[in-house]
Amino acid sequence: MYSIVEYKGLKSGYHCGYCNLEDGKASTGMWAHTMTVQDYQDLIDRGWRRSGMYVYKPAMNRTCCPQYTIRCHILDFKLAKSSKKVLKKMTRFLTKGEGAKGIVEPMESFNEDIGIGHVPSPCTSEVNRELEKPLKIVSLEEVPTSTEVHEKPQKDPAGDNGDPGQKHTSAEANATTESVYSNPKPGRGPDPDKPPCRKAKDLRRERKLKKLLQKQQQIGMADVSQHQEATCETPKALLLQHRDPQGNQPKSLEELTSESLSPDAVHQLEVKLVPVSLDDPAFNESFNQSATLYSKYQMAVHHDSPDECSASEYTRFLCQSPLQAENPPDGPDLGYGSFHQQYWLDGKIIAVGVIDILPRGVSSVYLYYDPDYAFLSLGVYSAVREIAFTTELQKTVPDICCYYMGFYIHSCPKMKYKGQYHPSELLCPETYNWVPIEKCRAKLDQSKYSRLHENPNSEDENRLQNLNKVLILYRNTMMPYNIYRRRQKRANDEAVVQQYANLVGQTCAERMVLYRN
Repeated sequence: MYSIVEYKGLKSGYHCGYCNLEDGKASTGMWAHTMTVQDYQDLIDRGWRRSGMYVYKPAMNRTCCPQYTIRCHILDFKLAKSSKKVLKKMTRFLTKGEGAKGIVEPMESFNEDIGIGHVPSPCTSEVNRELEKPLKIVSLEEVPTSTEVHEKPQKDPAGDNGDPGQKHTSAEANATTESVYSNPKPGRGPDPDKPPCRKAKDLRRERKLKKLLQKQQQIGMADVSQHQEATCETPKALLLQHRDPQGNQPKSLEELTSESLSPDAVHQLEVKLVPVSLDDPAFNESFNQSATLYSKYQMAVHHDSPDECSASEYTRFLCQSPLQAENPPDGPDLGYGSFHQQYWLDGKIIAVGVIDILPRGVSSVYLYYDPDYAFLSLGVYSAVREIAFTTELQKTVPDICCYYMGFYIHSCPKMKYKGQYHPSELLCPETYNWVPIEKCRAKLDQSKYSRLHENPNSEDENRLQNLNKVLILYRNTMMPYNIYRRRQKRANDEAVVQQYANLVGQTCAERMVLYRN
């Protein structure tokens, strides 16, 4: 099985959806007529990404907003507090029907016109997970009085030693400094006859300690109060020492996501993984519902016209994939390839995550959801569920250890949220080595484009070294480039083939077949 690609070269000077510059975008691309999952895996690790059948790579040192490939190691994944809140919000909604429809976290994606001599098709160059919460607008009436600045009042110009020009806006214009800082009048401030107020956290700590003491007494443990007096421990230290080792352990990602699948919940959520194939019954049965949901999402979130998100556009964008399904004995149960992860709520689809299962990880392609359920932060929720899914795959296929989130754009505030998934790495655009994102931020703060690898002498180990071994498909015949060159002596053809081979690397150039007409 061979990958067959048609190189389209560089496209520059078109609109950027990140900084809104009309002519700042630049990328190279190729149409993939068919592609193996291994070839696409190796291309992703060189900065490529697919949109439908089109595979593209940003021209990092030319484009206005450099896009760095980002991935997260699922074996050491640490769930952020914001993600935990989203999971708990989903659990409350499912178990009790509680929702917060007034709170909506925007989740946008940016579409590119990727057509080069072809009908333009949508091209998403990010994971569509917006975590940024809306800005809170505080009115003047909401400013607490404790934040007022007490300035030393200046004396009236009619006074003995007053500074001229000082205006007074109250009846107490002649108040002295002592009156400003004097004790509060009766009825205002703390009452000296009552005990001082206590902090809420101290009260909570006392209540928790009391419950702990009652629990220990019920199970026949020693008198904790005597132990506390003997050791002079604080309530907080006592709590830490006698904490229940099971009831207070942090929950795993698997436990947090399974909470939303409780059988006795008010709402039932089911996540189905279906192959992107017209031969699959589940995919065919849900096609119309999925296409309708996609149209609703595009028109509501991206303000597309009905023609721009028709069933045919949906098929071309998210249902056509160059990846050939593979199901080796040592692979995942459903095999490798392109899939739709459908989120069914009470019998209807409310979100669909498009993913590619590859030999070394899961690549997130796109997400669309029902805008009526945006209050559930489905962008964040689906990302966590996809990470949990990748973790499950890793248990049977150890090589699958990464979750690819698309592109990270440090210069775009809306796209920096991907760096919150820990631990994450960025792909160096020159050496194609993976670098922890913590080591990249300082460089990217100084320059949009940066060589991320720290070793200045490091090079691309998979760079083109032998152009003659590049595979060419010409007149229905597959041949190495040195034979093709003898048959076709077209001007500038060698430069095009060399540019293509440099971008895909020596390994893919020898394995994939470049179509030339």
